[in-house]
Amino acid sequence: MAENKQQRKSPGSGDRSSSHFSLWSMGTTASAAPQPVYVAPPLDRVHANGMANSSMSPFHTVSIHNSKAKSIITNKVAPVVITYNCRQEFQIHDDILKANYKVGRISDSLPEHYLVKGEYFLVQDVYSKADVLNTTGSHGAPNFRQVKGSYPLYGMGQPTLNGFKQVLQRLQAQGQEEIIFFCVREEPVVFLHKEDDFVPYTPRRKENLHENLHGLQGEEKVERLELTIRNELHDFAKLTENIFYVYNDIEFFKDEPQKMSITCEEDIHLTEEVYKRPMFTMQGYRYYRLPLPMDGAPLEEDFDAFVNILRESPSLCLGHNASPQPPTLLFSCQVGVGRTNLAMILGTLVMNRFKGDSQLPSQVEEVAASEPRPLFQVIQSLINKLPNGQQVMEEVDHAIALCSEMHNIKEAIYENASKLEGIGEDYQIQGSSTKEYFLNRTKQSLECYFYLIVFNAYLHEQYPLAFVSNFSQWMCCHAWLYRLLANMDVSELSAPAELVTNGARILVADEYLAPDVLSTVKEMKAANFRRVPKMPVYGVAQPTSE
Repeated sequence: MAENKQQRKSPGSGDRSSSHFSLWSMGTTASAAPQPVYVAPPLDRVHANGMANSSMSPFHTVSIHNSKAKSIITNKVAPVVITYNCRQEFQIHDDILKANYKVGRISDSLPEHYLVKGEYFLVQDVYSKADVLNTTGSHGAPNFRQVKGSYPLYGMGQPTLNGFKQVLQRLQAQGQEEIIFFCVREEPVVFLHKEDDFVPYTPRRKENLHENLHGLQGEEKVERLELTIRNELHDFAKLTENIFYVYNDIEFFKDEPQKMSITCEEDIHLTEEVYKRPMFTMQGYRYYRLPLPMDGAPLEEDFDAFVNILRESPSLCLGHNASPQPPTLLFSCQVGVGRTNLAMILGTLVMNRFKGDSQLPSQVEEVAASEPRPLFQVIQSLINKLPNGQQVMEEVDHAIALCSEMHNIKEAIYENASKLEGIGEDYQIQGSSTKEYFLNRTKQSLECYFYLIVFNAYLHEQYPLAFVSNFSQWMCCHAWLYRLLANMDVSELSAPAELVTNGARILVADEYLAPDVLSTVKEMKAANFRRVPKMPVYGVAQPTSE
């Protein structure tokens, strides 16, 4: 790298008295018109290895090539040498590049190496233990599955490049002609060349190597972030003899880190490159990236993005007027559980509209009926206000059951709520109190279930209209939904008495929660009793019966 030189020839030439040239990449413009020239002894400030002296000022000219002017321009990247007529340009790379990157190590016993974005380690994306359904070898991707029933809806975890080809070949062999693939990951993923395949890796923080980067939508678009990571990996490899260090075993760190050979940018693939490649060989294949959050409900803009995709799919959006067969929908996240499960439910709700309500009864028989659960107050209020609210909720419950092989969103609500109610003495978990942790988990699951019911109500209204309004606009027209969400965790209004008798709740005298700031208890038998001046309007805290 220290002696790596690149020579570029610029087209055209010009008269010395009139030609101008611009170094566009540096944002610097210089002119070869007659002007004072600072002359230094020939090559005094250029070393034999081609490197410019670090003490060189921004502009220097040297008397070479028969006294023709030659400019040496330095910047943060590398010096640039340009001849007077702009026919030749030399960029000299040196150790300045290294100064822009940071190095680090996971522990003192492991080697130091360059860090992605100055702080992240590159870790193998999926481990074999994550493949609960054991489908990587047979189907090409971990946890590959189809929803129960007859809908052409599939979900899976993150495959390699060859694994993804195997998945598509399997679907084609089953007669699936039109395939719409959704990557629902919000974190950046890069695929590194390993033997005859490209294996996915993700950047992760040193503090938690098991967790991917999330919540990055507002900071930088994930596709742009992946491109930045590839450029950095390519630079790192050039600085370390075409080698970059990655981690495959972050549990025991046996033989870690691993050396990956990177000789060119083609050794690194981005998510879009891997998933868009089949578009050139499969006529009915389409790819979309639909980032969904790891926890809680999707944002309204996420629903809008999904609706926009439906608008672009006439065979799916207006299926009853077009092809009788819907396209195949394939969803994928990292392991193929949480976000994939949520996306499959959304796809099932759309398929219900595509097929019509007559499709539901036959499929309901295939799903084992679960024991009835008491409704949360916010859900009961929701279905009471929605048109055909009970039916809309039952369709969502049915869709959840069809997609429940790996995860059941509705059951997760009651499991987290049960754990919350069962906590006696509080303790710390993941940096927060246990009660707070399970309360947040319960609220996230409940919010997700709430939005699924709301989205299904939206489909009932907007699907026949070919989505005249997107989801966020529809929500603004139903502002009462936001008020319900704001009071989602006010559950004590209907708390059963057993919470007190079994010790999960205690009773506290109400008067201690309302301090008598105005000192009116002695006179009026009620705290903070007062009147609006010159008006028969009064205010008071919670009084006793007296």
